[in-house]
Amino acid sequence: MVGLKEELLKSIWHAFTALDLDRSGKVLSHNLCTVLNVPHDPVALEEHFRDDDEGPVSNQGYMPYLNKFILERVQGNFDKVEFNRMCWTLCAKKNLSKSPLLISDEDAFKVWVIFNFLSEDKYPLIIVPEEIEYLLKKLTEAMGAGWQQEQFDHYKIALNTSREGLSAWELIDLIGSGQFSKGMDRQTVSMAINEVFNELILDVLKQGYMLKKGHKRKNWTERWFVLKPNIISYYVSEDLKDKKGDIILDGNCCVEALPDKDGKKCLFLIKCLDKSFEISASDKKKKQEWIQAIQTTVNLLRAGSPPPHKEARQKRKELRQKLLAEQEELERQMKELQMANENKQKELETVRKQLEAAAARAAEEEKKRLQTQVELQDRFSLELEREKMVRQKMEEQVAQKSSELEQYLQRVRELEEMYKQLQEALEDEKQARQDEETVRKLQARLLEEESAKRAELEKWHLQQQQTIQMTEAEKQELENQRMIKEQALQVAMQQLEQLELERKEALEQYEEVKKKLEMAANNTKSWKDKVAHHEGLIRLIEPGSKNPHLITNWGPAAFTEAELEQRQKSWKGKKATSE
Repeated sequence: MVGLKEELLKSIWHAFTALDLDRSGKVLSHNLCTVLNVPHDPVALEEHFRDDDEGPVSNQGYMPYLNKFILERVQGNFDKVEFNRMCWTLCAKKNLSKSPLLISDEDAFKVWVIFNFLSEDKYPLIIVPEEIEYLLKKLTEAMGAGWQQEQFDHYKIALNTSREGLSAWELIDLIGSGQFSKGMDRQTVSMAINEVFNELILDVLKQGYMLKKGHKRKNWTERWFVLKPNIISYYVSEDLKDKKGDIILDGNCCVEALPDKDGKKCLFLIKCLDKSFEISASDKKKKQEWIQAIQTTVNLLRAGSPPPHKEARQKRKELRQKLLAEQEELERQMKELQMANENKQKELETVRKQLEAAAARAAEEEKKRLQTQVELQDRFSLELEREKMVRQKMEEQVAQKSSELEQYLQRVRELEEMYKQLQEALEDEKQARQDEETVRKLQARLLEEESAKRAELEKWHLQQQQTIQMTEAEKQELENQRMIKEQALQVAMQQLEQLELERKEALEQYEEVKKKLEMAANNTKSWKDKVAHHEGLIRLIEPGSKNPHLITNWGPAAFTEAELEQRQKSWKGKKATSE
Protein backbone atom coordinates (compact mmCIF):
# COMPACT_ATOMS: atom_id res chain seq x y z
CA MET A 1 0.00 0.00 0.00
CA VAL A 2 2.94 2.32 0.70
CA GLY A 3 4.34 1.69 -2.80
CA LEU A 4 0.94 2.48 -4.36
CA LYS A 5 0.73 5.71 -2.37
CA GLU A 6 4.17 6.81 -3.58
CA GLU A 7 3.26 6.07 -7.22
CA LEU A 8 0.02 8.05 -6.92
CA LEU A 9 1.76 11.00 -5.26
CA LYS A 10 4.12 11.44 -8.22
CA SER A 11 1.28 11.95 -10.71
CA ILE A 12 -0.68 14.06 -8.20
CA TRP A 13 2.38 16.27 -7.66
CA HIS A 14 2.50 17.14 -11.40
CA ALA A 15 -1.21 18.01 -11.44
CA PHE A 16 -1.11 19.97 -8.17
CA THR A 17 1.87 22.14 -9.16
CA ALA A 18 0.32 22.92 -12.55
CA LEU A 19 -2.96 24.31 -11.12
CA ASP A 20 -3.55 27.76 -9.61
CA LEU A 21 -2.90 27.78 -5.88
CA ASP A 22 -6.27 29.24 -4.97
CA ARG A 23 -8.29 26.46 -6.60
CA SER A 24 -5.80 23.56 -6.92
CA GLY A 25 -7.04 21.67 -3.82
CA LYS A 26 -10.72 21.67 -4.71
CA VAL A 27 -10.31 20.92 -8.43
CA LEU A 28 -7.75 18.20 -7.89
CA SER A 29 -9.69 16.60 -5.01
CA HIS A 30 -12.86 16.32 -7.05
CA ASN A 31 -11.05 14.70 -9.99
CA LEU A 32 -9.07 12.36 -7.75
CA CYS A 33 -12.15 11.14 -5.93
CA THR A 34 -13.81 10.50 -9.29
CA VAL A 35 -11.00 8.43 -10.92
CA LEU A 36 -9.95 6.65 -7.67
CA ASN A 37 -13.54 5.75 -6.73
CA VAL A 38 -13.28 7.54 -3.36
CA PRO A 39 -16.30 9.48 -1.88
CA HIS A 40 -15.63 13.22 -1.91
CA ASP A 41 -15.96 15.20 1.39
CA PRO A 42 -15.83 18.98 0.67
CA VAL A 43 -16.40 19.87 4.36
CA ALA A 44 -13.26 18.01 5.40
CA LEU A 45 -11.38 19.75 2.59
CA GLU A 46 -12.32 23.21 3.88
CA GLU A 47 -11.33 22.28 7.43
CA HIS A 48 -7.91 20.96 6.45
CA PHE A 49 -7.13 23.98 4.28
CA ARG A 50 -6.44 25.87 7.53
CA ASP A 51 -3.49 23.54 8.45
CA ASP A 52 0.02 23.40 7.06
CA ASP A 53 2.33 20.47 6.60
CA GLU A 54 5.42 19.33 4.73
CA GLY A 55 5.16 17.12 1.65
CA PRO A 56 5.48 17.07 -2.13
CA VAL A 57 2.03 18.58 -2.62
CA SER A 58 1.65 20.49 0.65
CA ASN A 59 0.00 23.88 0.09
CA GLN A 60 -2.50 25.51 2.46
CA GLY A 61 -2.76 22.27 4.44
CA TYR A 62 -3.66 20.07 1.47
CA MET A 63 -1.25 17.23 2.29
CA PRO A 64 -3.03 16.06 5.49
CA TYR A 65 -6.38 16.10 3.68
CA LEU A 66 -4.93 14.15 0.73
CA ASN A 67 -3.51 11.48 3.03
CA LYS A 68 -6.51 11.07 5.30
CA PHE A 69 -9.49 11.44 2.99
CA ILE A 70 -8.19 10.22 -0.38
CA LEU A 71 -4.98 8.15 -0.41
CA GLU A 72 -5.81 6.12 2.70
CA ARG A 73 -9.20 5.22 1.23
CA VAL A 74 -7.87 3.98 -2.11
CA GLN A 75 -8.63 0.26 -2.50
CA GLY A 76 -6.92 -0.40 -5.82
CA ASN A 77 -10.20 -0.84 -7.71
CA PHE A 78 -9.51 1.95 -10.20
CA ASP A 79 -8.04 2.31 -13.68
CA LYS A 80 -4.42 3.43 -13.32
CA VAL A 81 -4.29 4.60 -16.93
CA GLU A 82 -7.36 6.82 -16.44
CA PHE A 83 -5.88 8.17 -13.19
CA ASN A 84 -2.61 9.07 -14.94
CA ARG A 85 -4.49 10.52 -17.90
CA MET A 86 -6.48 12.81 -15.58
CA CYS A 87 -3.29 14.10 -13.94
CA TRP A 88 -1.67 14.44 -17.38
CA THR A 89 -4.61 16.49 -18.64
CA LEU A 90 -4.24 18.93 -15.73
CA CYS A 91 -0.48 19.47 -16.16
CA ALA A 92 0.38 18.81 -19.83
CA LYS A 93 -1.04 22.00 -21.29
CA LYS A 94 1.02 24.18 -18.99
CA ASN A 95 4.33 22.28 -19.15
CA LEU A 96 4.47 20.47 -22.52
CA SER A 97 6.87 22.07 -25.00
CA LYS A 98 5.34 24.12 -27.81
CA SER A 99 8.04 23.08 -30.29
CA PRO A 100 7.09 20.28 -32.72
CA LEU A 101 8.06 16.76 -31.59
CA LEU A 102 8.53 13.49 -33.48
CA ILE A 103 6.07 11.76 -31.12
CA SER A 104 2.33 12.21 -30.66
CA ASP A 105 0.58 13.52 -27.55
CA GLU A 106 -0.42 9.97 -26.68
CA ASP A 107 3.21 8.88 -26.85
CA ALA A 108 4.21 11.90 -24.76
CA PHE A 109 1.64 10.84 -22.16
CA LYS A 110 3.13 7.33 -22.03
CA VAL A 111 6.66 8.75 -21.67
CA TRP A 112 5.35 10.94 -18.82
CA VAL A 113 3.89 7.88 -17.03
CA ILE A 114 7.14 5.96 -17.56
CA PHE A 115 9.01 8.94 -16.10
CA ASN A 116 6.88 8.75 -12.93
CA PHE A 117 7.71 5.04 -12.65
CA LEU A 118 11.49 5.50 -13.05
CA SER A 119 11.96 8.83 -11.24
CA GLU A 120 13.52 9.17 -7.80
CA ASP A 121 11.36 9.33 -4.65
CA LYS A 122 12.19 12.97 -3.93
CA TYR A 123 10.71 16.25 -5.06
CA PRO A 124 10.88 18.03 -7.42
CA LEU A 125 10.81 14.81 -9.45
CA ILE A 126 13.78 14.02 -11.70
CA ILE A 127 15.05 10.97 -13.54
CA VAL A 128 18.75 10.27 -13.00
CA PRO A 129 21.14 9.49 -15.90
CA GLU A 130 21.24 5.76 -15.03
CA GLU A 131 17.46 5.46 -15.47
CA ILE A 132 17.58 7.58 -18.65
CA GLU A 133 20.13 5.13 -20.06
CA TYR A 134 17.92 2.18 -19.03
CA LEU A 135 14.84 3.70 -20.74
CA LEU A 136 16.68 4.65 -23.93
CA LYS A 137 18.17 1.15 -24.14
CA LYS A 138 14.68 -0.39 -23.81
CA LEU A 139 13.33 1.90 -26.56
CA THR A 140 16.29 1.19 -28.85
CA GLU A 141 15.88 -2.56 -28.30
CA ALA A 142 12.14 -2.30 -29.05
CA MET A 143 12.90 -0.39 -32.29
CA GLY A 144 15.39 -3.09 -33.33
CA ALA A 145 18.26 -0.60 -33.57
CA GLY A 146 21.77 -0.72 -32.11
CA TRP A 147 22.57 1.08 -28.87
CA GLN A 148 25.04 3.97 -29.22
CA GLN A 149 26.90 3.89 -25.90
CA GLU A 150 29.51 6.46 -26.89
CA GLN A 151 26.83 8.96 -27.92
CA PHE A 152 25.04 8.56 -24.59
CA ASP A 153 28.30 8.88 -22.63
CA HIS A 154 28.89 12.30 -24.20
CA TYR A 155 25.31 13.30 -23.39
CA LYS A 156 25.68 12.01 -19.81
CA ILE A 157 28.89 14.01 -19.26
CA ALA A 158 27.20 17.18 -20.51
CA LEU A 159 24.17 16.46 -18.28
CA ASN A 160 26.18 15.79 -15.12
CA THR A 161 28.02 19.08 -15.41
CA SER A 162 24.79 21.09 -15.22
CA ARG A 163 22.25 19.10 -13.14
CA GLU A 164 21.47 15.81 -11.41
CA GLY A 165 18.87 14.61 -13.93
CA LEU A 166 15.93 15.55 -16.18
CA SER A 167 12.37 16.55 -15.43
CA ALA A 168 9.43 14.79 -17.09
CA TRP A 169 9.07 17.49 -19.74
CA GLU A 170 12.80 17.49 -20.51
CA LEU A 171 12.66 13.70 -20.94
CA ILE A 172 9.72 14.06 -23.35
CA ASP A 173 11.71 16.68 -25.32
CA LEU A 174 14.75 14.37 -25.40
CA ILE A 175 12.80 11.40 -26.80
CA GLY A 176 10.65 13.58 -29.05
CA SER A 177 13.70 15.28 -30.56
CA GLY A 178 14.85 11.99 -32.09
CA GLN A 179 18.41 12.42 -30.81
CA PHE A 180 18.66 8.72 -29.95
CA SER A 181 16.30 7.38 -32.64
CA LYS A 182 17.81 8.76 -35.82
CA GLY A 183 16.75 6.89 -38.93
CA MET A 184 13.49 5.67 -37.32
CA ASP A 185 10.06 6.81 -38.47
CA ARG A 186 7.32 8.09 -36.15
CA GLN A 187 5.39 4.79 -36.24
CA THR A 188 8.44 2.72 -35.17
CA VAL A 189 9.17 5.10 -32.29
CA SER A 190 5.50 5.05 -31.27
CA MET A 191 5.41 1.25 -31.29
CA ALA A 192 8.60 1.12 -29.20
CA ILE A 193 7.14 3.56 -26.64
CA ASN A 194 3.92 1.55 -26.49
CA GLU A 195 5.85 -1.73 -25.97
CA VAL A 196 7.93 -0.25 -23.12
CA PHE A 197 4.78 1.34 -21.63
CA ASN A 198 2.99 -2.03 -21.66
CA GLU A 199 5.92 -3.75 -19.96
CA LEU A 200 6.81 -1.15 -17.29
CA ILE A 201 3.39 0.40 -16.55
CA LEU A 202 0.77 -2.18 -17.51
CA ASP A 203 2.99 -5.08 -16.33
CA VAL A 204 2.54 -6.86 -19.68
CA LEU A 205 5.15 -9.62 -19.68
CA LYS A 206 4.16 -11.04 -23.08
CA GLN A 207 1.35 -10.69 -25.63
CA GLY A 208 0.37 -12.12 -29.01
CA TYR A 209 -2.16 -14.09 -31.08
CA MET A 210 -2.72 -17.81 -30.34
CA LEU A 211 -5.50 -20.39 -30.77
CA LYS A 212 -7.54 -21.41 -27.74
CA LYS A 213 -9.69 -24.53 -27.43
CA GLY A 214 -13.19 -23.90 -26.07
CA HIS A 215 -14.44 -25.69 -22.96
CA LYS A 216 -17.99 -26.35 -24.24
CA ARG A 217 -17.96 -26.54 -28.02
CA LYS A 218 -14.31 -27.74 -28.20
CA ASN A 219 -13.63 -25.51 -31.18
CA TRP A 220 -10.40 -23.58 -31.75
CA THR A 221 -10.63 -19.77 -31.85
CA GLU A 222 -7.89 -17.19 -32.39
CA ARG A 223 -7.47 -14.82 -29.45
CA TRP A 224 -5.10 -12.00 -28.47
CA PHE A 225 -3.41 -13.13 -25.22
CA VAL A 226 -1.89 -10.72 -22.69
CA LEU A 227 0.33 -12.17 -19.90
CA LYS A 228 0.58 -10.14 -16.66
CA PRO A 229 2.18 -11.03 -13.28
CA ASN A 230 -0.89 -12.89 -11.97
CA ILE A 231 -3.31 -13.23 -14.90
CA ILE A 232 -3.57 -14.10 -18.59
CA SER A 233 -6.33 -12.16 -20.36
CA TYR A 234 -7.49 -12.99 -23.88
CA TYR A 235 -9.34 -10.67 -26.25
CA VAL A 236 -10.95 -10.82 -29.64
CA SER A 237 -8.23 -8.58 -31.12
CA GLU A 238 -5.19 -6.60 -30.06
CA ASP A 239 -7.21 -3.38 -29.59
CA LEU A 240 -8.26 -4.90 -26.20
CA LYS A 241 -11.85 -3.71 -26.59
CA ASP A 242 -13.67 -7.05 -26.45
CA LYS A 243 -12.37 -9.14 -23.54
CA LYS A 244 -13.35 -12.81 -23.67
CA GLY A 245 -11.93 -14.15 -20.38
CA ASP A 246 -9.08 -14.47 -17.88
CA ILE A 247 -6.79 -17.25 -16.71
CA ILE A 248 -6.01 -16.56 -13.06
CA LEU A 249 -2.43 -17.60 -12.19
CA ASP A 250 -1.12 -18.60 -8.77
CA GLY A 251 1.61 -20.73 -7.28
CA ASN A 252 -0.38 -23.94 -7.88
CA CYS A 253 -0.59 -23.46 -11.66
CA CYS A 254 1.70 -25.22 -14.08
CA VAL A 255 2.30 -25.31 -17.82
CA GLU A 256 3.36 -28.26 -19.93
CA ALA A 257 3.81 -29.06 -23.61
CA LEU A 258 1.33 -31.34 -25.41
CA PRO A 259 1.82 -33.55 -28.44
CA ASP A 260 0.16 -32.56 -31.71
CA LYS A 261 -3.47 -33.70 -32.05
CA ASP A 262 -6.72 -32.84 -33.85
CA GLY A 263 -4.65 -31.35 -36.65
CA LYS A 264 -3.21 -28.74 -34.30
CA LYS A 265 0.50 -28.28 -33.67
CA CYS A 266 2.64 -26.47 -31.08
CA LEU A 267 0.19 -27.27 -28.29
CA PHE A 268 0.67 -26.62 -24.57
CA LEU A 269 -1.58 -26.90 -21.51
CA ILE A 270 -2.08 -24.43 -18.64
CA LYS A 271 -3.33 -26.24 -15.53
CA CYS A 272 -5.13 -24.28 -12.78
CA LEU A 273 -7.03 -25.46 -9.72
CA ASP A 274 -10.50 -25.19 -11.27
CA LYS A 275 -9.85 -25.83 -14.98
CA SER A 276 -7.22 -26.31 -17.66
CA PHE A 277 -6.65 -24.45 -20.96
CA GLU A 278 -5.33 -25.94 -24.20
CA ILE A 279 -3.55 -23.40 -26.42
CA SER A 280 -1.87 -23.66 -29.80
CA ALA A 281 1.00 -21.30 -30.75
CA SER A 282 1.85 -20.33 -34.29
CA ASP A 283 5.25 -22.06 -34.28
CA LYS A 284 7.62 -23.95 -31.98
CA LYS A 285 9.57 -20.83 -31.08
CA LYS A 286 6.43 -18.98 -29.96
CA LYS A 287 5.30 -22.07 -28.07
CA GLN A 288 8.58 -22.29 -26.16
CA GLU A 289 8.59 -18.52 -25.43
CA TRP A 290 5.06 -18.65 -24.00
CA ILE A 291 5.76 -21.76 -21.90
CA GLN A 292 8.92 -20.17 -20.49
CA ALA A 293 7.19 -16.83 -19.81
CA ILE A 294 4.21 -18.46 -18.04
CA GLN A 295 6.46 -20.77 -15.99
CA THR A 296 8.62 -17.80 -14.95
CA THR A 297 5.49 -15.91 -13.86
CA VAL A 298 4.27 -18.88 -11.80
CA ASN A 299 7.71 -19.22 -10.16
CA LEU A 300 7.63 -15.52 -9.21
CA LEU A 301 4.17 -16.00 -7.69
CA ARG A 302 5.43 -18.96 -5.67
CA ALA A 303 8.41 -16.98 -4.40
CA GLY A 304 6.29 -13.88 -3.71
CA SER A 305 8.63 -11.78 -5.88
CA PRO A 306 7.56 -8.67 -7.84
CA PRO A 307 7.67 -8.54 -11.65
CA PRO A 308 11.19 -8.56 -13.13
CA HIS A 309 11.15 -4.91 -14.25
CA LYS A 310 9.99 -3.70 -10.82
CA GLU A 311 12.55 -5.86 -9.05
CA ALA A 312 15.26 -4.52 -11.39
CA ARG A 313 14.13 -0.93 -10.71
CA GLN A 314 14.30 -1.57 -6.94
CA LYS A 315 17.80 -3.06 -7.24
CA ARG A 316 18.99 -0.07 -9.27
CA LYS A 317 17.59 2.31 -6.66
CA GLU A 318 19.21 0.33 -3.84
CA LEU A 319 22.52 0.40 -5.71
CA ARG A 320 22.27 4.17 -6.22
CA GLN A 321 21.38 4.64 -2.56
CA LYS A 322 24.36 2.50 -1.55
CA LEU A 323 26.70 4.46 -3.81
CA LEU A 324 25.22 7.72 -2.50
CA ALA A 325 25.70 6.56 1.09
CA GLU A 326 29.30 5.59 0.32
CA GLN A 327 29.87 8.96 -1.34
CA GLU A 328 28.36 10.77 1.64
CA GLU A 329 30.50 8.69 3.99
CA LEU A 330 33.57 9.57 1.92
CA GLU A 331 32.64 13.26 2.00
CA ARG A 332 32.12 12.99 5.76
CA GLN A 333 35.53 11.39 6.18
CA MET A 334 37.07 14.09 3.99
CA LYS A 335 35.43 16.75 6.14
CA GLU A 336 36.70 15.03 9.28
CA LEU A 337 40.19 14.89 7.80
CA GLN A 338 39.92 18.56 6.86
CA MET A 339 38.76 19.44 10.36
CA ALA A 340 41.56 17.34 11.82
CA ASN A 341 44.03 19.11 9.54
CA GLU A 342 42.72 22.49 10.63
CA ASN A 343 42.95 21.42 14.26
CA LYS A 344 46.52 20.27 13.67
CA GLN A 345 47.32 23.63 12.09
CA LYS A 346 45.87 25.36 15.12
CA GLU A 347 47.84 23.10 17.42
CA LEU A 348 51.02 23.79 15.46
CA GLU A 349 50.34 27.51 15.67
CA THR A 350 49.82 27.15 19.42
CA VAL A 351 53.03 25.14 19.74
CA ARG A 352 54.90 27.77 17.72
CA LYS A 353 53.67 30.49 20.03
CA GLN A 354 54.60 28.37 23.02
CA LEU A 355 58.07 27.81 21.56
CA GLU A 356 58.49 31.54 21.03
CA ALA A 357 57.41 32.16 24.62
CA ALA A 358 59.75 29.40 25.80
CA ALA A 359 62.60 30.96 23.79
CA ALA A 360 61.91 34.32 25.42
CA ARG A 361 61.88 32.68 28.84
CA ALA A 362 65.08 30.82 28.00
CA ALA A 363 66.77 34.08 27.02
CA GLU A 364 65.67 35.61 30.29
CA GLU A 365 66.89 32.59 32.20
CA GLU A 366 70.22 32.74 30.35
CA LYS A 367 70.60 36.33 31.40
CA LYS A 368 69.88 35.37 34.99
CA ARG A 369 72.30 32.47 34.70
CA LEU A 370 75.09 34.76 33.56
CA GLN A 371 74.43 36.98 36.53
CA THR A 372 74.46 33.96 38.79
CA GLN A 373 77.71 32.76 37.21
CA VAL A 374 79.46 35.99 38.17
CA GLU A 375 78.22 35.59 41.70
CA LEU A 376 79.45 31.99 41.82
CA GLN A 377 82.99 32.72 40.66
CA ASP A 378 84.20 33.51 44.20
CA ARG A 379 82.57 30.36 45.46
CA PHE A 380 84.30 28.37 42.71
CA SER A 381 87.67 29.83 43.79
CA LEU A 382 87.13 28.41 47.25
CA GLU A 383 86.09 25.11 45.75
CA LEU A 384 89.28 25.15 43.67
CA GLU A 385 91.39 25.48 46.80
CA ARG A 386 89.51 22.58 48.28
CA GLU A 387 90.14 20.56 45.17
CA LYS A 388 93.85 21.30 45.42
CA MET A 389 93.82 19.89 48.92
CA VAL A 390 91.94 16.86 47.69
CA ARG A 391 94.49 16.44 44.91
CA GLN A 392 97.35 16.51 47.39
CA LYS A 393 95.60 13.87 49.45
CA MET A 394 95.12 11.77 46.35
CA GLU A 395 98.80 12.11 45.51
CA GLU A 396 99.66 10.94 49.02
CA GLN A 397 97.29 8.02 48.55
CA VAL A 398 98.97 7.20 45.25
CA ALA A 399 102.39 7.27 46.97
CA GLN A 400 100.99 5.02 49.66
CA LYS A 401 99.65 2.66 47.03
CA SER A 402 103.06 2.62 45.38
CA SER A 403 104.62 1.64 48.71
CA GLU A 404 102.01 -1.05 49.12
CA LEU A 405 102.86 -2.24 45.63
CA GLU A 406 106.50 -2.56 46.59
CA GLN A 407 105.47 -4.50 49.64
CA TYR A 408 103.33 -6.69 47.47
CA LEU A 409 106.27 -7.34 45.15
CA GLN A 410 108.38 -8.16 48.19
CA ARG A 411 105.71 -10.62 49.31
CA VAL A 412 105.75 -12.15 45.87
CA ARG A 413 109.49 -12.66 46.11
CA GLU A 414 109.03 -14.18 49.53
CA LEU A 415 106.41 -16.46 47.99
CA GLU A 416 108.94 -17.58 45.40
CA GLU A 417 111.38 -18.33 48.19
CA MET A 418 108.69 -20.35 49.93
CA TYR A 419 108.17 -22.31 46.72
CA LYS A 420 111.90 -23.11 46.69
CA GLN A 421 111.64 -24.29 50.27
CA LEU A 422 108.71 -26.47 49.34
CA GLN A 423 110.83 -28.11 46.64
CA GLU A 424 113.53 -28.84 49.18
CA ALA A 425 110.98 -30.30 51.66
CA LEU A 426 109.12 -32.61 49.29
CA GLU A 427 109.94 -35.66 51.43
CA ASP A 428 108.09 -34.18 54.37
CA GLU A 429 104.50 -34.38 53.12
CA LYS A 430 102.94 -32.97 56.25
CA GLN A 431 105.18 -29.93 56.28
CA ALA A 432 104.51 -29.39 52.56
CA ARG A 433 100.77 -29.36 53.15
CA GLN A 434 101.19 -26.78 55.91
CA ASP A 435 103.26 -24.64 53.54
CA GLU A 436 100.55 -25.02 50.96
CA GLU A 437 97.97 -23.78 53.46
CA THR A 438 100.23 -20.82 54.25
CA VAL A 439 100.46 -20.00 50.56
CA ARG A 440 96.67 -20.15 50.26
CA LYS A 441 96.20 -17.82 53.20
CA LEU A 442 98.67 -15.45 51.61
CA GLN A 443 96.71 -15.53 48.35
CA ALA A 444 93.45 -14.91 50.24
CA ARG A 445 95.01 -11.88 51.85
CA LEU A 446 96.12 -10.69 48.43
CA LEU A 447 92.58 -11.07 47.19
CA GLU A 448 91.29 -9.08 50.14
CA GLU A 449 93.76 -6.34 49.32
CA GLU A 450 92.68 -6.50 45.69
CA SER A 451 89.01 -6.24 46.78
CA ALA A 452 89.89 -3.26 48.97
CA LYS A 453 91.59 -1.60 46.02
CA ARG A 454 88.52 -2.24 43.86
CA ALA A 455 86.34 -0.64 46.55
CA GLU A 456 88.61 2.39 46.58
CA LEU A 457 88.48 2.56 42.79
CA GLU A 458 84.70 2.40 42.87
CA LYS A 459 84.71 5.16 45.47
CA TRP A 460 86.90 7.29 43.23
CA HIS A 461 84.62 6.52 40.30
CA LEU A 462 81.57 7.54 42.36
CA GLN A 463 83.30 10.79 43.29
CA GLN A 464 84.04 11.38 39.65
CA GLN A 465 80.36 10.77 38.74
CA GLN A 466 79.28 13.23 41.40
CA THR A 467 81.70 15.76 39.99
CA ILE A 468 80.32 15.21 36.46
CA GLN A 469 76.79 16.04 37.68
CA MET A 470 77.81 19.63 38.41
CA THR A 471 76.70 22.42 36.11
CA GLU A 472 78.28 23.04 32.73
CA ALA A 473 80.20 25.98 34.06
CA GLU A 474 81.64 23.85 36.89
CA LYS A 475 82.67 21.18 34.37
CA GLN A 476 84.70 23.76 32.44
CA GLU A 477 86.42 24.97 35.61
CA LEU A 478 87.19 21.45 36.90
CA GLU A 479 88.18 19.86 33.58
CA ASN A 480 91.91 19.88 34.40
CA GLN A 481 91.29 18.42 37.82
CA ARG A 482 89.15 15.66 36.32
CA MET A 483 91.95 14.80 33.90
CA ILE A 484 94.34 14.47 36.85
CA LYS A 485 91.88 12.18 38.61
CA GLU A 486 91.45 10.13 35.49
CA GLN A 487 95.21 9.74 35.17
CA ALA A 488 95.38 8.67 38.79
CA LEU A 489 92.53 6.26 38.16
CA GLN A 490 94.26 4.87 35.09
CA VAL A 491 97.49 4.40 37.06
CA ALA A 492 95.56 2.62 39.80
CA MET A 493 93.80 0.45 37.17
CA GLN A 494 97.16 -0.40 35.65
CA GLN A 495 98.43 -1.31 39.08
CA LEU A 496 95.33 -3.44 39.63
CA GLU A 497 95.88 -5.18 36.31
CA GLN A 498 99.51 -5.74 37.24
CA LEU A 499 98.40 -7.24 40.54
CA GLU A 500 95.95 -9.47 38.67
CA LEU A 501 98.73 -10.68 36.38
CA GLU A 502 100.98 -11.33 39.33
CA ARG A 503 98.20 -13.21 41.09
CA LYS A 504 97.71 -15.38 38.01
CA GLU A 505 101.46 -16.03 37.85
CA ALA A 506 101.42 -16.96 41.55
CA LEU A 507 98.49 -19.31 40.89
CA GLU A 508 100.38 -20.94 38.02
CA GLN A 509 103.41 -21.34 40.24
CA TYR A 510 101.16 -22.78 42.91
CA GLU A 511 99.79 -25.31 40.45
CA GLU A 512 103.32 -26.32 39.49
CA VAL A 513 104.26 -26.68 43.19
CA LYS A 514 101.07 -28.72 43.73
CA LYS A 515 101.99 -31.06 40.89
CA LYS A 516 105.50 -31.48 42.27
CA LEU A 517 104.04 -32.05 45.73
CA GLU A 518 101.79 -34.76 44.35
CA MET A 519 104.73 -36.36 42.60
CA ALA A 520 106.72 -36.22 45.82
CA ALA A 521 103.84 -37.74 47.75
CA ASN A 522 103.57 -40.53 45.19
CA ASN A 523 107.34 -41.15 45.39
CA THR A 524 107.17 -41.17 49.17
CA LYS A 525 104.28 -43.62 49.14
CA SER A 526 106.07 -45.98 46.74
CA TRP A 527 109.21 -45.79 48.85
CA LYS A 528 107.26 -46.63 52.03
CA ASP A 529 105.61 -49.55 50.23
CA LYS A 530 109.00 -50.92 49.24
CA VAL A 531 110.29 -50.66 52.82
CA ALA A 532 107.19 -52.33 54.18
CA HIS A 533 107.57 -55.11 51.60
CA HIS A 534 111.14 -55.83 52.65
CA GLU A 535 110.32 -55.72 56.33
CA GLY A 536 107.18 -57.84 55.93
CA LEU A 537 104.94 -55.09 57.17
CA ILE A 538 102.58 -54.95 54.22
CA ARG A 539 99.22 -53.73 55.38
CA LEU A 540 95.88 -53.48 53.76
CA ILE A 541 95.23 -50.35 51.73
CA GLU A 542 92.18 -48.67 53.14
CA PRO A 543 89.96 -46.42 50.97
CA GLY A 544 90.23 -42.70 51.52
CA SER A 545 87.54 -40.54 52.98
CA LYS A 546 84.42 -40.29 50.88
CA ASN A 547 83.67 -36.84 52.23
CA PRO A 548 83.74 -34.20 49.52
CA HIS A 549 86.88 -32.12 49.21
CA LEU A 550 86.78 -28.41 49.90
CA ILE A 551 86.66 -26.04 46.91
CA THR A 552 88.69 -22.83 47.24
CA ASN A 553 89.16 -19.85 44.90
CA TRP A 554 92.26 -21.65 43.53
CA GLY A 555 90.62 -25.03 42.96
CA PRO A 556 90.08 -28.23 45.02
CA ALA A 557 91.71 -28.24 48.51
CA ALA A 558 94.47 -30.71 49.38
CA PHE A 559 92.55 -32.09 52.38
CA THR A 560 88.95 -32.78 53.35
CA GLU A 561 86.79 -30.90 55.78
CA ALA A 562 87.25 -33.62 58.46
CA GLU A 563 91.04 -33.40 58.10
CA LEU A 564 90.80 -29.61 58.41
CA GLU A 565 88.82 -29.92 61.68
CA GLN A 566 91.34 -32.45 63.02
CA ARG A 567 94.23 -30.13 62.20
CA GLN A 568 92.44 -27.16 63.80
CA LYS A 569 92.02 -29.18 67.00
CA SER A 570 95.71 -30.11 66.85
CA TRP A 571 96.77 -26.47 66.38
CA LYS A 572 94.55 -25.33 69.25
CA GLY A 573 96.07 -28.03 71.51
CA LYS A 574 99.63 -27.00 70.60
CA LYS A 575 98.74 -23.34 71.21
CA ALA A 576 97.25 -24.12 74.63
CA THR A 577 100.37 -26.15 75.53
CA SER A 578 102.72 -23.34 74.48
CA GLU A 579 100.79 -20.82 76.57
